[in-house]
Amino acid sequence: MAVAPIQNVRAVLDYAVTEIPPEKIYLGVPNYGYDWPLPFIRGETRAQSISNQRAIELAVQYGVEIQYDQTAQSPFFHYTDAGGTDHEVWFEDARSMDAKLRLVAEYGFKGAGFWNLMRPFSQTWLVLDALYDIM
Repeated sequence: MAVAPIQNVRAVLDYAVTEIPPEKIYLGVPNYGYDWPLPFIRGETRAQSISNQRAIELAVQYGVEIQYDQTAQSPFFHYTDAGGTDHEVWFEDARSMDAKLRLVAEYGFKGAGFWNLMRPFSQTWLVLDALYDIM
């Protein structure tokens, strides 16, 4: 599933604002993805954490279309590696980051923070620049 499906994010935020004043909350925004080998076996299957840029590179490498789950507000795709293992990749892109960052104003939060900025992704800065006056 998505790294941070918007419906799950909203559920957490709806609860958070009942316990903490919104103006004291910073929304955490993921800046990474997961590459899951399939089939998934609970307790055994482990995903590889990858950068959003690496996710896009994998889609290009394997010639697969990046799809977008409207419910989760997250991009994903499937590919089969050279060894014949199927994979499902979920990550963040400009659309999913935009959906999450818009929640800051909607809920009246103090701001947002990203995890992990050590994985540069140019779309992050484009979305921030489009939503906010950066000085």
